[in-house]
Amino acid sequence: MNHYVIIVAGGSGKRMGSKLPKQFIEINKKPIIFHTIERFLAFSSSVHFIIALHEDYQNLFEDYYKQWNYTFNYEFSLSGKERFDTVKNALEKVKEGVVGIHDAVRPFVSKETIENCLDELKKSSGVVPVIDLVDSIRQVNQDGSIALNRSYYKLVQTPQYFHAALIKKAYEVNFSSQFTDDASVFEHTGNKISVVEGNEENIKITTPKDLVLAEYFLKSIV
Repeated sequence: MNHYVIIVAGGSGKRMGSKLPKQFIEINKKPIIFHTIERFLAFSSSVHFIIALHEDYQNLFEDYYKQWNYTFNYEFSLSGKERFDTVKNALEKVKEGVVGIHDAVRPFVSKETIENCLDELKKSSGVVPVIDLVDSIRQVNQDGSIALNRSYYKLVQTPQYFHAALIKKAYEVNFSSQFTDDASVFEHTGNKISVVEGNEENIKITTPKDLVLAEYFLKSIV
């Protein structure tokens, strides 16, 4: 069975305060996006990657690919205006099999998290990894706020895994601002999502302080 992984790398470096898109910022002398890809290669060398990237940075990606002597299989798809558009473009490259959709700036997804997703997908339509909330949470409205039971809520991560035919069909809909991730698109078309345990280190790097944490993780867990 074909195993695709879409690496969503269409973001910019605005919140990071960087001229380069954040996926190309280096930690330990290597761009974040390649640390991310290596996590999937550690799981399986047969993964076929679809790198969803703005065309202005495709040559830069290829330069790093050659510099580090990589041999993994990949092809590019173009990023779009919204994340939704970026993923939709990438799904056109996917044939039959299973597909994981993962943020380029989550370079610490564990082998166990990937395994959990794929094992659950054998009996489910779509799977997302989640972790528990550790802080107290409150719902705020015009009348004030109210404490909520955090055990009913989870933090959602990527990769989000789907059967290729089902997620491709789901993405035939028009964009909505209510689509916050791939699972929300999938559910919009009547599909069900299962959840599995993710890993706490699987952070999304978006701000300079996240880089500090990433350097620590790189030294301690990789």
